[in-house]
Amino acid sequence: MEVQKQVLFWLAAALIALMAVLALRSVLLPFLLGMVIAYALNPIADRLERAGLGRTVASGLVVAALIVLLLLALVFVVPLLANQVQQMAVSLPGEMDRLRGLLEGWARERLGERFPDFQSGLDRAAAQLSSNWAEVATAVAKSVWSQGLAFVNFLALLLITPLVVFYVLVDWHPMLAKIDGWLPRDHQDTIRRLATRINEAISAFIRGQGLVCMILALLYAVGLGWAGLRYGLLIGLVTGLLAFIPFVGWALGLLIAGAMAVVEFWPKTEPLLKVVGVFAAGMALDSALLSPKIVGPKIGLHPVWLIFALFVFSYLFGFVGMLVAVPVAAAIAVLVRFALEIYLGSSIYRGQGGGKNGR
Repeated sequence: MEVQKQVLFWLAAALIALMAVLALRSVLLPFLLGMVIAYALNPIADRLERAGLGRTVASGLVVAALIVLLLLALVFVVPLLANQVQQMAVSLPGEMDRLRGLLEGWARERLGERFPDFQSGLDRAAAQLSSNWAEVATAVAKSVWSQGLAFVNFLALLLITPLVVFYVLVDWHPMLAKIDGWLPRDHQDTIRRLATRINEAISAFIRGQGLVCMILALLYAVGLGWAGLRYGLLIGLVTGLLAFIPFVGWALGLLIAGAMAVVEFWPKTEPLLKVVGVFAAGMALDSALLSPKIVGPKIGLHPVWLIFALFVFSYLFGFVGMLVAVPVAAAIAVLVRFALEIYLGSSIYRGQGGGKNGR
Protein backbone atom coordinates (compact mmCIF):
# COMPACT_ATOMS: atom_id res chain seq x y z
CA MET A 1 0.00 0.00 0.00
CA GLU A 2 2.86 2.37 0.84
CA VAL A 3 4.45 1.74 -2.56
CA GLN A 4 1.14 2.43 -4.29
CA LYS A 5 0.82 5.74 -2.43
CA GLN A 6 4.30 6.79 -3.50
CA VAL A 7 3.62 5.86 -7.13
CA LEU A 8 0.37 7.82 -7.10
CA PHE A 9 2.13 10.80 -5.50
CA TRP A 10 4.87 10.95 -8.14
CA LEU A 11 2.41 10.40 -10.99
CA ALA A 12 0.25 13.25 -9.68
CA ALA A 13 3.31 15.49 -9.33
CA ALA A 14 4.39 14.69 -12.91
CA LEU A 15 0.87 15.37 -14.21
CA ILE A 16 0.69 18.73 -12.41
CA ALA A 17 4.11 19.71 -13.78
CA LEU A 18 3.06 18.75 -17.32
CA MET A 19 -0.16 20.78 -17.06
CA ALA A 20 1.78 23.77 -15.75
CA VAL A 21 4.24 23.61 -18.65
CA LEU A 22 1.39 23.34 -21.16
CA ALA A 23 -0.38 26.33 -19.61
CA LEU A 24 2.76 28.51 -19.45
CA ARG A 25 4.62 27.36 -22.57
CA SER A 26 4.22 30.72 -24.33
CA VAL A 27 6.28 32.52 -21.64
CA LEU A 28 8.74 29.78 -20.67
CA LEU A 29 11.30 30.24 -23.45
CA PRO A 30 13.58 32.87 -21.78
CA PHE A 31 13.62 30.94 -18.51
CA LEU A 32 14.23 27.50 -20.00
CA LEU A 33 16.86 28.88 -22.35
CA GLY A 34 18.54 30.64 -19.44
CA MET A 35 18.58 27.46 -17.34
CA VAL A 36 19.98 25.40 -20.22
CA ILE A 37 22.75 27.95 -20.82
CA ALA A 38 23.50 28.15 -17.08
CA TYR A 39 23.71 24.35 -16.91
CA ALA A 40 26.15 24.32 -19.83
CA LEU A 41 28.34 27.09 -18.37
CA ASN A 42 28.28 26.03 -14.72
CA PRO A 43 31.62 24.11 -14.92
CA ILE A 44 33.34 27.33 -16.04
CA ALA A 45 31.89 29.23 -13.08
CA ASP A 46 33.02 26.41 -10.77
CA ARG A 47 36.58 26.61 -12.11
CA LEU A 48 36.69 30.38 -11.66
CA GLU A 49 35.40 29.95 -8.12
CA ARG A 50 38.07 27.35 -7.35
CA ALA A 51 40.64 29.81 -8.73
CA GLY A 52 39.74 32.21 -5.90
CA LEU A 53 36.93 34.36 -7.30
CA GLY A 54 33.67 34.76 -5.45
CA ARG A 55 30.68 32.96 -6.90
CA THR A 56 28.94 36.22 -7.81
CA VAL A 57 32.03 37.61 -9.56
CA ALA A 58 32.63 34.32 -11.38
CA SER A 59 29.02 34.19 -12.57
CA GLY A 60 29.18 37.83 -13.68
CA LEU A 61 32.33 37.17 -15.72
CA VAL A 62 30.75 34.14 -17.40
CA VAL A 63 27.60 36.09 -18.33
CA ALA A 64 29.66 39.06 -19.54
CA ALA A 65 31.74 36.79 -21.78
CA LEU A 66 28.55 35.23 -23.12
CA ILE A 67 27.08 38.65 -23.93
CA VAL A 68 30.28 39.71 -25.71
CA LEU A 69 30.22 36.55 -27.84
CA LEU A 70 26.57 37.12 -28.73
CA LEU A 71 27.27 40.72 -29.68
CA LEU A 72 30.18 39.65 -31.88
CA ALA A 73 27.91 37.10 -33.57
CA LEU A 74 25.23 39.76 -34.10
CA VAL A 75 27.77 42.14 -35.63
CA PHE A 76 29.77 39.77 -37.84
CA VAL A 77 27.84 36.53 -38.45
CA VAL A 78 24.13 37.40 -38.40
CA PRO A 79 24.35 40.02 -41.20
CA LEU A 80 26.10 37.48 -43.44
CA LEU A 81 23.46 34.85 -42.69
CA ALA A 82 20.63 37.33 -43.23
CA ASN A 83 22.14 38.34 -46.57
CA GLN A 84 22.42 34.73 -47.69
CA VAL A 85 18.85 33.97 -46.58
CA GLN A 86 17.60 36.97 -48.53
CA GLN A 87 19.58 35.99 -51.62
CA MET A 88 18.31 32.41 -51.41
CA ALA A 89 14.69 33.54 -51.07
CA VAL A 90 15.05 35.75 -54.15
CA SER A 91 16.93 33.29 -56.34
CA LEU A 92 15.23 30.06 -55.23
CA PRO A 93 12.59 30.01 -58.02
CA GLY A 94 15.29 30.46 -60.65
CA GLU A 95 17.48 27.79 -59.05
CA MET A 96 14.53 25.36 -59.01
CA ASP A 97 13.86 26.05 -62.71
CA ARG A 98 17.53 25.40 -63.54
CA LEU A 99 17.46 22.14 -61.54
CA ARG A 100 14.33 21.09 -63.37
CA GLY A 101 15.98 21.86 -66.70
CA LEU A 102 18.95 19.68 -65.77
CA LEU A 103 16.64 16.82 -64.77
CA GLU A 104 14.64 17.10 -67.99
CA GLY A 105 17.80 17.13 -70.10
CA TRP A 106 19.12 14.05 -68.34
CA ALA A 107 15.77 12.24 -68.63
CA ARG A 108 15.28 13.14 -72.31
CA GLU A 109 18.59 11.48 -73.21
CA ARG A 110 17.91 8.29 -71.27
CA LEU A 111 14.16 7.69 -71.27
CA GLY A 112 13.36 8.20 -74.91
CA GLU A 113 9.65 7.51 -75.55
CA ARG A 114 8.93 7.38 -71.80
CA PHE A 115 10.09 10.97 -71.32
CA PRO A 116 6.58 12.57 -71.64
CA ASP A 117 5.37 10.46 -68.69
CA PHE A 118 8.38 11.56 -66.66
CA GLN A 119 7.79 15.20 -67.63
CA SER A 120 4.12 15.08 -66.59
CA GLY A 121 5.10 13.58 -63.25
CA LEU A 122 7.72 16.28 -62.83
CA ASP A 123 5.08 18.94 -63.60
CA ARG A 124 2.79 17.54 -60.92
CA ALA A 125 5.63 17.38 -58.39
CA ALA A 126 6.66 20.97 -59.13
CA ALA A 127 3.08 22.21 -58.75
CA GLN A 128 2.68 20.31 -55.49
CA LEU A 129 6.01 21.65 -54.21
CA SER A 130 5.02 25.23 -55.05
CA SER A 131 1.71 24.81 -53.24
CA ASN A 132 3.33 23.22 -50.20
CA TRP A 133 6.08 25.87 -50.14
CA ALA A 134 3.49 28.65 -49.97
CA GLU A 135 1.59 26.89 -47.20
CA VAL A 136 4.79 26.23 -45.23
CA ALA A 137 5.93 29.85 -45.58
CA THR A 138 2.54 31.08 -44.34
CA ALA A 139 2.56 28.66 -41.42
CA VAL A 140 6.10 29.61 -40.45
CA ALA A 141 5.26 33.31 -40.56
CA LYS A 142 2.21 32.80 -38.35
CA SER A 143 4.20 30.59 -35.94
CA VAL A 144 7.05 33.09 -35.70
CA TRP A 145 4.62 35.86 -34.83
CA SER A 146 2.40 33.92 -32.45
CA GLN A 147 4.98 31.89 -30.52
CA GLY A 148 7.23 34.49 -29.03
CA LEU A 149 9.31 35.98 -31.79
CA ALA A 150 7.39 39.21 -32.20
CA PHE A 151 9.44 42.26 -31.32
CA VAL A 152 8.32 42.62 -27.70
CA ASN A 153 8.84 38.96 -26.87
CA PHE A 154 12.18 38.91 -28.67
CA LEU A 155 13.30 41.92 -26.67
CA ALA A 156 12.16 40.17 -23.48
CA LEU A 157 14.19 37.12 -24.53
CA LEU A 158 17.33 39.23 -24.91
CA LEU A 159 16.83 40.98 -21.57
CA ILE A 160 15.55 38.16 -19.37
CA THR A 161 17.74 35.26 -20.49
CA PRO A 162 21.08 36.77 -19.29
CA LEU A 163 19.48 37.58 -15.91
CA VAL A 164 18.24 34.01 -15.56
CA VAL A 165 21.69 32.68 -16.47
CA PHE A 166 23.35 34.93 -13.87
CA TYR A 167 21.03 34.12 -10.98
CA VAL A 168 20.96 30.39 -11.71
CA LEU A 169 24.77 30.32 -11.79
CA VAL A 170 25.01 32.25 -8.52
CA ASP A 171 22.51 30.00 -6.71
CA TRP A 172 23.46 26.72 -8.40
CA HIS A 173 24.94 24.87 -5.44
CA PRO A 174 22.48 26.24 -2.82
CA MET A 175 19.62 25.13 -5.10
CA LEU A 176 21.04 21.62 -5.40
CA ALA A 177 21.52 21.44 -1.63
CA LYS A 178 17.94 22.60 -1.06
CA ILE A 179 16.55 20.03 -3.48
CA ASP A 180 18.67 17.32 -1.88
CA GLY A 181 17.14 18.24 1.47
CA TRP A 182 13.65 17.65 0.06
CA LEU A 183 14.36 14.05 -1.03
CA PRO A 184 12.40 11.25 0.69
CA ARG A 185 14.77 9.96 3.35
CA ASP A 186 14.06 6.27 2.66
CA HIS A 187 14.90 6.61 -1.04
CA GLN A 188 17.47 9.39 -1.11
CA ASP A 189 20.38 7.14 -2.14
CA THR A 190 18.44 5.67 -5.06
CA ILE A 191 17.26 9.10 -6.20
CA ARG A 192 20.79 10.50 -5.98
CA ARG A 193 22.12 7.60 -8.05
CA LEU A 194 19.46 8.17 -10.70
CA ALA A 195 20.09 11.92 -10.62
CA THR A 196 23.79 11.26 -11.24
CA ARG A 197 23.00 9.10 -14.27
CA ILE A 198 20.56 11.68 -15.62
CA ASN A 199 23.12 14.45 -15.10
CA GLU A 200 25.73 12.44 -17.00
CA ALA A 201 23.35 11.88 -19.91
CA ILE A 202 22.14 15.49 -20.07
CA SER A 203 25.66 16.86 -19.62
CA ALA A 204 26.92 14.67 -22.46
CA PHE A 205 24.31 16.19 -24.74
CA ILE A 206 24.21 19.85 -23.70
CA ARG A 207 27.93 20.28 -23.11
CA GLY A 208 29.44 17.52 -25.23
CA GLN A 209 27.13 17.34 -28.23
CA GLY A 210 26.67 21.10 -28.17
CA LEU A 211 30.44 21.57 -28.58
CA VAL A 212 30.51 18.94 -31.33
CA CYS A 213 27.72 20.75 -33.20
CA MET A 214 29.60 24.05 -33.05
CA ILE A 215 32.83 22.44 -34.33
CA LEU A 216 30.99 20.72 -37.18
CA ALA A 217 29.10 23.93 -38.04
CA LEU A 218 32.42 25.76 -38.40
CA LEU A 219 33.93 22.91 -40.42
CA TYR A 220 30.98 22.69 -42.82
CA ALA A 221 30.70 26.47 -43.22
CA VAL A 222 34.40 26.84 -44.05
CA GLY A 223 34.45 23.71 -46.19
CA LEU A 224 31.41 24.64 -48.28
CA GLY A 225 32.80 28.13 -48.72
CA TRP A 226 36.02 26.53 -49.99
CA ALA A 227 33.93 24.42 -52.38
CA GLY A 228 32.56 27.66 -53.83
CA LEU A 229 28.90 27.30 -52.85
CA ARG A 230 27.02 30.59 -52.90
CA TYR A 231 25.15 29.76 -49.70
CA GLY A 232 27.91 27.69 -48.08
CA LEU A 233 27.93 29.63 -44.80
CA LEU A 234 24.18 29.22 -44.31
CA ILE A 235 24.04 25.54 -45.28
CA GLY A 236 27.16 24.70 -43.26
CA LEU A 237 25.95 26.34 -40.04
CA VAL A 238 22.49 24.79 -40.28
CA THR A 239 23.98 21.35 -40.98
CA GLY A 240 26.34 21.61 -38.02
CA LEU A 241 23.57 22.72 -35.66
CA LEU A 242 21.40 19.80 -36.82
CA ALA A 243 24.22 17.35 -36.06
CA PHE A 244 22.62 16.50 -32.71
CA ILE A 245 20.20 14.31 -34.71
CA PRO A 246 22.31 11.28 -35.73
CA PHE A 247 22.75 11.02 -39.50
CA VAL A 248 19.70 13.21 -40.27
CA GLY A 249 21.52 16.54 -40.13
CA TRP A 250 24.48 15.18 -42.12
CA ALA A 251 22.29 13.58 -44.80
CA LEU A 252 20.07 16.66 -45.15
CA GLY A 253 23.07 18.97 -45.44
CA LEU A 254 24.74 16.72 -48.04
CA LEU A 255 21.54 16.54 -50.08
CA ILE A 256 20.98 20.31 -50.09
CA ALA A 257 24.63 21.22 -50.65
CA GLY A 258 24.98 18.61 -53.42
CA ALA A 259 21.86 19.89 -55.16
CA MET A 260 23.12 23.47 -54.93
CA ALA A 261 26.51 22.44 -56.35
CA VAL A 262 24.80 20.76 -59.30
CA VAL A 263 22.51 23.74 -59.93
CA GLU A 264 25.31 26.32 -59.71
CA PHE A 265 28.18 24.56 -61.49
CA TRP A 266 26.94 21.70 -63.69
CA PRO A 267 28.46 20.29 -65.90
CA LYS A 268 31.53 20.99 -63.75
CA THR A 269 31.91 18.16 -61.26
CA GLU A 270 34.78 19.52 -59.16
CA PRO A 271 32.55 21.58 -56.78
CA LEU A 272 30.25 18.57 -56.25
CA LEU A 273 33.25 16.36 -55.43
CA LYS A 274 34.48 19.01 -52.99
CA VAL A 275 31.06 19.06 -51.29
CA VAL A 276 31.08 15.27 -50.95
CA GLY A 277 34.63 15.43 -49.58
CA VAL A 278 33.69 18.06 -46.99
CA PHE A 279 30.78 16.00 -45.68
CA ALA A 280 32.84 12.79 -45.74
CA ALA A 281 35.54 14.54 -43.71
CA GLY A 282 32.93 15.87 -41.28
CA MET A 283 31.42 12.42 -40.71
CA ALA A 284 34.84 10.82 -40.31
CA LEU A 285 35.96 13.48 -37.84
CA ASP A 286 32.73 13.16 -35.85
CA SER A 287 32.76 9.34 -35.78
CA ALA A 288 36.45 8.84 -35.06
CA LEU A 289 37.30 11.76 -32.78
CA LEU A 290 34.65 14.27 -31.74
CA SER A 291 31.81 12.07 -30.48
CA PRO A 292 34.02 9.41 -28.80
CA LYS A 293 36.30 11.96 -27.11
CA ILE A 294 33.89 14.78 -26.27
CA VAL A 295 30.48 13.12 -25.88
CA GLY A 296 31.30 9.52 -25.07
CA PRO A 297 28.62 6.86 -24.48
CA LYS A 298 26.73 8.79 -21.81
CA ILE A 299 23.66 9.88 -23.81
CA GLY A 300 22.53 6.35 -24.60
CA LEU A 301 19.67 7.40 -26.90
CA HIS A 302 18.69 5.37 -29.94
CA PRO A 303 18.37 7.60 -33.03
CA VAL A 304 14.72 6.55 -33.53
CA TRP A 305 13.87 7.45 -29.92
CA LEU A 306 15.67 10.78 -30.36
CA ILE A 307 13.75 11.70 -33.52
CA PHE A 308 10.47 10.58 -31.93
CA ALA A 309 11.14 12.78 -28.89
CA LEU A 310 11.86 15.78 -31.10
CA PHE A 311 8.60 15.33 -33.03
CA VAL A 312 6.49 14.81 -29.90
CA PHE A 313 7.93 17.67 -27.85
CA SER A 314 7.89 20.13 -30.75
CA TYR A 315 4.25 19.20 -31.45
CA LEU A 316 3.21 19.65 -27.80
CA PHE A 317 5.34 22.64 -26.80
CA GLY A 318 6.58 24.28 -30.02
CA PHE A 319 10.09 25.73 -29.95
CA VAL A 320 10.28 25.29 -26.16
CA GLY A 321 9.67 21.58 -26.70
CA MET A 322 12.48 21.34 -29.24
CA LEU A 323 14.78 23.03 -26.74
CA VAL A 324 14.19 20.45 -24.00
CA ALA A 325 13.31 17.38 -26.09
CA VAL A 326 16.69 15.64 -26.02
CA PRO A 327 17.57 16.37 -22.34
CA VAL A 328 14.13 15.20 -21.22
CA ALA A 329 14.35 12.15 -23.50
CA ALA A 330 17.74 11.31 -21.97
CA ALA A 331 16.28 11.60 -18.45
CA ILE A 332 13.30 9.42 -19.39
CA ALA A 333 15.67 6.83 -20.89
CA VAL A 334 17.57 6.64 -17.59
CA LEU A 335 14.33 6.16 -15.67
CA VAL A 336 13.13 3.50 -18.12
CA ARG A 337 16.41 1.59 -17.79
CA PHE A 338 16.08 1.78 -13.99
CA ALA A 339 12.50 0.51 -14.15
CA LEU A 340 13.69 -2.34 -16.38
CA GLU A 341 16.38 -3.24 -13.82
CA ILE A 342 13.71 -3.37 -11.10
CA TYR A 343 11.48 -5.53 -13.29
CA LEU A 344 14.26 -7.99 -14.20
CA GLY A 345 15.06 -8.42 -10.52
CA SER A 346 11.46 -8.84 -9.44
CA SER A 347 9.39 -11.98 -8.94
CA ILE A 348 7.16 -10.86 -11.83
CA TYR A 349 10.01 -11.61 -14.24
CA ARG A 350 11.94 -14.29 -12.33
CA GLY A 351 8.92 -16.22 -11.10
CA GLN A 352 8.21 -17.47 -7.61
CA GLY A 353 11.24 -19.78 -7.53
CA GLY A 354 13.66 -17.06 -8.72
CA GLY A 355 16.67 -17.55 -10.98
CA LYS A 356 16.89 -19.88 -13.96
CA ASN A 357 15.13 -22.76 -12.19
CA GLY A 358 12.15 -20.65 -11.14
CA ARG A 359 10.24 -21.17 -14.37
